[in-house]
Amino acid sequence: MWSTMQDHPLTITAIMRYGTRICGEAEVATFTGDGMRRTSYAELGRRAARLANALRRLGVDADQRVATFQWNNTEHLEAYLAVPSMGAVLHTLNIRLAADQLVYIADHAEDDVVIVDDTLVPLLATILPRMKTVRHVLVTGEADLTPLEPAGKELHSYEALLAAEPDTFDWPELDERQAAAMCYTSGTTGNPKGVVYSHRTAYLHSMAACTGNGFGLRAADRVLPVVPMFHANAWGLPYAALMAGASLLMPDRFLQAEHLVRIIEDERPTISGAVPTIWNEVLRYAQENESDLSSLRLVPCGGSAVPESLFRAFDDLGVRIVQAWGMTETSPLASVAHPPPACPDPWRYRVTQGRIVSGLEVRVVGDGDTVLPADGASVGEIEIRGAWITGSYYRDEDPSKFHDGWLRTGDVGTVSPDGYLVLTDRAKDVIKSGGEWISSVELENLLMGHPDVVEAAVIGVPDPKWQERPLASVVLREGATTSAADLRAYLADRVPRWQVPERWSFIAAVPKTSVGKFSKRTLRRLYAEGALEVVETK
Repeated sequence: MWSTMQDHPLTITAIMRYGTRICGEAEVATFTGDGMRRTSYAELGRRAARLANALRRLGVDADQRVATFQWNNTEHLEAYLAVPSMGAVLHTLNIRLAADQLVYIADHAEDDVVIVDDTLVPLLATILPRMKTVRHVLVTGEADLTPLEPAGKELHSYEALLAAEPDTFDWPELDERQAAAMCYTSGTTGNPKGVVYSHRTAYLHSMAACTGNGFGLRAADRVLPVVPMFHANAWGLPYAALMAGASLLMPDRFLQAEHLVRIIEDERPTISGAVPTIWNEVLRYAQENESDLSSLRLVPCGGSAVPESLFRAFDDLGVRIVQAWGMTETSPLASVAHPPPACPDPWRYRVTQGRIVSGLEVRVVGDGDTVLPADGASVGEIEIRGAWITGSYYRDEDPSKFHDGWLRTGDVGTVSPDGYLVLTDRAKDVIKSGGEWISSVELENLLMGHPDVVEAAVIGVPDPKWQERPLASVVLREGATTSAADLRAYLADRVPRWQVPERWSFIAAVPKTSVGKFSKRTLRRLYAEGALEVVETK
């Protein structure tokens, strides 16, 4: 027996139509450094149509890749809508990757067009001559195009192209399973790998984000995506906001705490998402300047584990941070740490990576690919599958990442019977000392709970007796005189003494990856080269 339901495709085009037609009064506002420039969703839809017409005139007539080299702003959102909805594939280039990686990614994806923000023209100019497949470059704003001329590409003013086109477009009927967008992993080991999202996955992911067990978006919300639109589609916030009819506030390139606090105070967003390092900076600025962040009802935070001290500090400001977990391969939303109702100890749940969202399944796998029980105690690699989880990489066979239809995440942890995920480490970062495991994440979170510690990253380093021992690299607040012995004593009251590091390094800042995570790979290299000044304690 078959259902009587209509088979209507789940597409980004459908999200665009709803957001720009039904909720046309909502707005996207982009910060300029001095104020906001505003566009209604209705006008956004018209500009997306103009962009689609312009791209069609440049020869984008099938599933060519249209790359973006942009900040979070209105023009980037126009590409988010126009490119997939016209049947092409949006490819967000991570502007923070190394030049060689960017060239590799653009060539591997076979990018045909690049849309670049005017402030990023000098950066693109250094790599554009090496991008073999790119034919056209569209430049937003008022940039001087001269630096791009030696590359021999066809250069266009974005606004001039749009001005010459009609504000309606004959959007094609698309198969919901065809490619809509692609994003490459950050490439911490080897070349970055491409993940291709379908229209269907983007639609279902947006629905999950809009649910109460996700981020609970609604038309009354004002969403501030600080997480870059070139990183896993800004955690799906732009599409989810359009689906809900919620307005979007775009920070553009102004990601410093002072600017973000000004946007929050002036524009009163209700939801914002960024990695913990961003919120650490915002917290310090807000505390020093008595800032008002009270409009924020929910702040999804992910990318790395959120220290309990950060949760509690924002609670004191009336802002609720909720930890979420995911990765490029999971679109990325996979779990959100909302405590269950009538919970006597919400902190038990808030510090987890969260409860898996409906539509996905997770399991714990131990040695020999043995599936372990979801009992909250059995530790192994987390595997995941579901409606918006990648089943392969684009033009890149990597069978080690997939197991019987499940994605191997590389994260080590436990799953409770009621679906809450606790990650103890990345598989490559867990420290094995004398045959026992030490969680670098747990040590980092405890250290960052010390009032004098701004950041802390822990890595395993070789030890002649114990095979590996933890090395803690610590950033102290300005003016602090806390010593390695003080921090050792602080940890000794909170973890078994054999887990407390003997080696300490005090540094100006923890090195970060292109998406704002701690770069432990860099720390290991610096240690191996003798570039870290290490203090040993007993």
